[in-house]
Amino acid sequence: MRTAAAPIISATNVDKTFVPGGPRVLDSISFDVEPGEFVCLLGGSGCGKSTLLGLIAGIEQPTGGTLMLPADGAAMMFQDSALMPWLSARRNVELALRLRGVARADRRAIAEELLAMVHLTAAAERRPHELSGGMRQRVALARALAQERSVLLMDEPFAALDAITRDSLHSELERVWTETGRTIVFVTHNVREAMRLGDRILLMAPTPGGVVAEWHIDIDRPRAADDPRVVSTTAEITERLRREMGHEHS
Repeated sequence: MRTAAAPIISATNVDKTFVPGGPRVLDSISFDVEPGEFVCLLGGSGCGKSTLLGLIAGIEQPTGGTLMLPADGAAMMFQDSALMPWLSARRNVELALRLRGVARADRRAIAEELLAMVHLTAAAERRPHELSGGMRQRVALARALAQERSVLLMDEPFAALDAITRDSLHSELERVWTETGRTIVFVTHNVREAMRLGDRILLMAPTPGGVVAEWHIDIDRPRAADDPRVVSTTAEITERLRREMGHEHS
């Protein structure tokens, strides 16, 4: 059971517009994230999930409201692994260590340790084109962990992968999250993925984006898809998501 702690991320009435006087992309969003929590931002296309993640990353600034972020910033992982194609898996991770200021003499050992954490020791010297999509995302995860930030932001990182690979990476991510104690904010449009991973699910509605519902998922891990509690909560969230998406088109 997680003990109460000061939030590591705190949003209060956060608004976002990209054009002065233009329409709001995000409207009066408020939520907290506790240290070590795994929060999923769930919603359909165009509801502002990625925009909100960009605010948390510091890539964009809120138009209104307040957003408290960790002092050390956040690492970010995208749907595209965005690896340097001319570098091996190990050297891609070492690049993040170099940018963090880690001494050259220490980088190789740390990179190898991080690749071992994501079960890629045997592929350390392969370049991205020699890796499967799932392996490339494991390298991207190791690279994100190399930044040593307390918060990891993940923008639909497994959306382009096949179901079997995605399921495997869900297990890997849960294990890495448990081992590292990172705080994770994970964007997805997939209800089953959110149910598999999240301590808490925040449902976002479109135009303008806002948090309209929240679920605390107090189900032991690993969560089986056929667990009656998982089935019923998945159905409840799916129905609410459909209603919200229906409002957009009504």
